[in-house]
Amino acid sequence: MEKNIGNLDKIIRVLVGLVLIALVFVGPQTAWGWIGVPVILIAFFGWCPLYKVLGVSTCKRCES
Repeated sequence: MEKNIGNLDKIIRVLVGLVLIALVFVGPQTAWGWIGVPVILIAFFGWCPLYKVLGVSTCKRCES
């Protein structure tokens, strides 16, 4: 798995994931907030399957 997520993309994904998880506890309290878990895992591994399918990469160091 070649990394295809850059640092800024990782930070944004972690923040979005944490907000989604927080919704489980303080928001409408539905299971939809758990979508944040795979978002954080994708950021942790630095590889996005959707980016791979679309041929997109936000990782500058990975492209060279």
